[in-house]
Order: sequence, then structure tokens, then C-alpha cells
Amino acid sequence: MSKPSSFCFDNTFLTLPSCLYTKLKPSPVASPNIIAFNQELSESLGLKLDASSPCTADILSGNVCLPEGGYFSQAYAGHQFGHLTLLGDGRAMTLGEHLTPHHQRVDIQFKGSGPTPYSRQGDGRAGLGPMLREYLISESMHALGIPTTRTLAVVTTGEKIRRQEDLPGAILTRVAASHIRVGSFQFAALQDDPKVLCDLLDYTIQRHYPDKDPSLNPAITLLTAVMEQQIACMVEWMRVGFIHGVMNTDNVTISGETIDYGPCAFMDSYDPETVLSSIDTQGRYAFDQQPIVMQWNIAVFAQALLPLIDTCQDTAIAMSQAVIDQYPSIYQERWLNMMRKKIGVFDTHDDDGLLIDDLLQWMHKHQADFTNTFRYLCRPEVSSDPLLSSPSFKQWHQRWIARQVKDSRPIDDAIVLMDSVNPFVIPRNHYVERVLQAAYNQDMTPFYELESVLKQPYNQNSAISQWTVPPTDSERVRYTFCGT
Repeated sequence: MSKPSSFCFDNTFLTLPSCLYTKLKPSPVASPNIIAFNQELSESLGLKLDASSPCTADILSGNVCLPEGGYFSQAYAGHQFGHLTLLGDGRAMTLGEHLTPHHQRVDIQFKGSGPTPYSRQGDGRAGLGPMLREYLISESMHALGIPTTRTLAVVTTGEKIRRQEDLPGAILTRVAASHIRVGSFQFAALQDDPKVLCDLLDYTIQRHYPDKDPSLNPAITLLTAVMEQQIACMVEWMRVGFIHGVMNTDNVTISGETIDYGPCAFMDSYDPETVLSSIDTQGRYAFDQQPIVMQWNIAVFAQALLPLIDTCQDTAIAMSQAVIDQYPSIYQERWLNMMRKKIGVFDTHDDDGLLIDDLLQWMHKHQADFTNTFRYLCRPEVSSDPLLSSPSFKQWHQRWIARQVKDSRPIDDAIVLMDSVNPFVIPRNHYVERVLQAAYNQDMTPFYELESVLKQPYNQNSAISQWTVPPTDSERVRYTFCGT
């Protein structure tokens, strides 16, 4: 029997050609229990969900289907490590598009809700650890000011899922601007009916970029907008040392939000070639390769759009290439402006790039912690890191002081700027793994503590300083996993 809810669904994606989705129902679970609930997000969405109510657990596990819900899984393709594959929501299902009190349209999606037509022999389920991990890291990214999907809740299912070992099952409720991806357009472009691609283009522009000039070439307009959004997001990843780990085209959203937190991680010691994902054996998605791979992904997006750019393929290729060729200069300019903020300078000087590069080279050579080094650049005397009192750092720091003089601003202005972009605390891999292990042992207290700590990442607070300590060699997480 259906239960009342405060969701306000208006499922416009279902007006698109039916090859882009499959309607279905989630598979019921044995004993749903809400183990993590995002009250702040729930309220901002205008929801009136009681996390302690069995009714809410039933809704957020799929045991009860809302009559106004859409309940569908999307079809899409994707270049996975460079190879095109037909994919789709193998363990995800969109309940519907919720309209918030602020007139925003967001997807509400289950992850781990059971098999779909796109599961490819998988069970469509998810484990507790990976779902709690996505909750922590997606909400941390939001607090850091980075475009991201968000997590409303994690529900345990009371069932085990079979992987290398039996794991407790869980379902995550994800909130996203949409789940339209580069891979969605790749899939549409592969269809025999050209109307599929055309309809998806029109729908996506109307949903995500309605303010763009309709008199311009729509496909080029969307390509340019998505490229700019993804560059902006990429610069933010690089600002905080975030490594996504699986930058396949099916994980590149048209909205510009970060999505899919499977093997992601935050860098500890600075090394531009850092790779943590266990499946990235060739380093394709290493930290310093991320901007390059994103340009490649945008080029794949352009390829899917070619039939809509111009009827003459040569003209379409030339027009799309003109857009893609702008990527390196736009990214470099935005990255340099971001790095200026990280070292607390306001004006532009020709030697800023050299000053920044020299700092990064010093950090790499001495294996300096990425987050803490930038946080304490303006106050090295209070850092417990001996590297920041070394002669080699002091030499660079003198150059930094001289650069501050050129701005003719009080040093306090620089400190305020630096503290606003250099976080005090991030979800460090070894602490995340520690709280997940406790959760497996039915102790959620460490999880709730870390969740609270990560809500205000820029606030200097000695009470949470234990969460800012880098790992020892024995604590270091060397590999991360997809959790599928």
C-alpha cells in the first residue's frame, strides 16, 4: 500500500524516446533501516521525511513505491578506459524528478536497488561500505564548494550481498541536477532514429541551459556550455587534491556535477602522478592526467553531437574542433587563477606561474602533504610539519613574502583568502577506511563524528585536529576500489 510523502515529482525525462530508459520497480528488501540520513539536505529539498519512521525506510529502500514516482533506469554508453561499451543503470533507478520549494528540478535516485535490464549479469545491489563512503565524500565535496551529486540517505537492507566475501547490503539515495551524461549522448547517437539524439539535445538544453541564446547553433551551444562547466569543476578537483579514479564518459555529467565516488580519493603527499584506483593499472586517470582526460571526454561528446552541428561532416568537425581547441587555454587560465588564491595573491604578475611551479616541485621532492602544506603556507610557524621549517622551504617562503609586497595589501587579506580555498580538513583515505570498518562492526559513532567534522572544512578548529593528521606509512591507503 502506498504511503504519503512530501516528494513533488514531475517526470519530464519520460517524455523522451523510450529507448533512453526502462520503467521498472525496485526489488523489495528484507529489513530496511535508515543508518545515515541527511537532515539538512532533506529540509533544503522541502521534504518532510521522518528518519526514525519505518514508513520512510520503506520509501527509501523501494519497499514502498510512490504512486507519483517514475521509477526508471537510464540507458547510456561510455568509453571505459578508452573503449566504447553499451552500459546503463546497472544497479540504479530514478524515483523521479523532484521540484524543490526553490523551483529547482533534481533527480532522486536509488543506488543498489536491484537488477535492471542494464545489470549485465550483476545483482544490482550495493554494499554498506561503498554507500557510506559515497555519502561521506559527496557531502564533503559539497561542503568544499565543489559541484557534486549529493546523498540523502543510506538504508541497510537486512540482506547480504555476495562479492569476494559476503557484505551487508545497502541502498543509497542520490540527489543530482540530472543523470544525463556524455554517455547518454553517445547512446543516442548510436540509435537508428536521428530523432533520439535531437530530442535529447533539446531536452538537455531546456533543462540545464535554458538561458542560452536559442538563435545560436544548439549543439555547439551545449558543447561549449558543458566544456566550461567541466573545466570549472576540474579546477576545483585540482584545488583540493581530489582524484576521481574512473573518469569514463559515462561518469561525465552534462550538468557539470561530480558523480560516481567508487574508487575516488584525496591525495596525501603531493605527487602529480598519484593513482589510487586499483583498476587504473596504466595511470590513465592519475591526478595530473585528469584535465587532459576531461578534454578527451569533451571531444567524445563533440563526436556524438556531430550530426546536429552541421549536415556536412567536415564543417561539423571543424566547428566542434574550434570549441575543443579552446580547452587548454581556458583551463590553464582558471587553474592559475585558482592557484594564485591558494598562495594568497590577488593581482596578476608574470612570474606567478614560476613561483607556483617551484612550490609544487618542492612539495613533490619532499613528499609534502598537499592539504596541510597549503593550509599552513601563511603560518608555517604553527605547523607541526618539520618540512615547513626546513631551509629549502624558507627559501621559497621568502620569495612568497616578496610577492605579497607586490600586492600592496595587508597580509591578513591574504590569510583570509588562503583560508577560504585551502581546507583545514578533508576526508582522508585512512580515516574514511577506519570509520567504514567500524560501521561493518556495527559501530556508527566514528562515521557520524567524521560526517560532522567534514561539514565545515575551512574552519580551523583544534578540537578536530586529529582528523587532519596525514597517514603513517603503515596507515596509508595505497589502493581504492569501485565497490560494485
